[in-house]
Amino acid sequence: MRLFDDNDVRTQLDAGTAVRAVRTAILAHHEGTMQAPPRVRADLGGGHLVFTAGHLREQELFGFRAYHSLVDAEQLVAVWNARDGELTALVHGAELGARRTGAIGAVAMEVAARPGPARVGIVGAGTQAWTQLWAMLAVRDVEEVVVAARRPERAEAFAHKAADELGVKTRAARTVEDAVRDRDVVIVATNSAVPVLDADWIAPRTHVNTIGPKTVSRHEVPAALAHRASVVLTDSVAQAAGYPEPHIFAVDTMVDLGAVLAGAVAVRTDPDQITIFSSVGLAGTEVALAAALVPCSPHPSSAVTA
Repeated sequence: MRLFDDNDVRTQLDAGTAVRAVRTAILAHHEGTMQAPPRVRADLGGGHLVFTAGHLREQELFGFRAYHSLVDAEQLVAVWNARDGELTALVHGAELGARRTGAIGAVAMEVAARPGPARVGIVGAGTQAWTQLWAMLAVRDVEEVVVAARRPERAEAFAHKAADELGVKTRAARTVEDAVRDRDVVIVATNSAVPVLDADWIAPRTHVNTIGPKTVSRHEVPAALAHRASVVLTDSVAQAAGYPEPHIFAVDTMVDLGAVLAGAVAVRTDPDQITIFSSVGLAGTEVALAAALVPCSPHPSSAVTA
């Protein structure tokens, strides 16, 4: 059994591997070969211990992710081999979950954004914004990135890091409007409970990934944005419908990302369409990504073996 921490995830998991792993899992879910029930919440008083689980039959793997809804505690992902019940990997920390979300976002961009090099606008300068860009580079050339954040110094730091570590031309924007206007792809990755942008700032032809809060009482993008969009995608309609309170977008009109990957649904039928991806985190994708870490390890000593 291999034990991985955040540093192992950062150094051993590349974006291409992450995107391939979650793409395979999303497609398997659509085709019925991956079971991924909605989240289970165990009320512990003052917060919930939340579990997501998945069984990838063709890969003969199953496992779960556990995290606390209020305390900033480490997450745990466990993976078992379905052939003999052997526990094959444990991953603890926050990095795997963020990389998983980034990889799912990249799959959505891959199928919904206009083809060709992308001009990207990002709202938010935290880990989720970073992993969205990190994973996107595995599926699309990026011409330029413009990033805005509540604290300008964080946007500046993000821009320098993206240029240095990812080799992407990046600048900090003075305003959110400057970051998101006339972009091919807009990534909104904040913790804001109120909209951080105006729907009219999003130009025709833009694809939007929204990562942060998206319920009726707390949402980082306005509900009006869905009215301008031709398609609203999600990675799990069941999980979007299973939120403790209603989703800001109409769940019954959402398009399943797996159906698009399978070719059952077309997304962008007109270059001027606005498309949205509402990320909810398909259960089981974290199991697939944790399993992908094992062959990523260059040799047994790269992780603790139990």
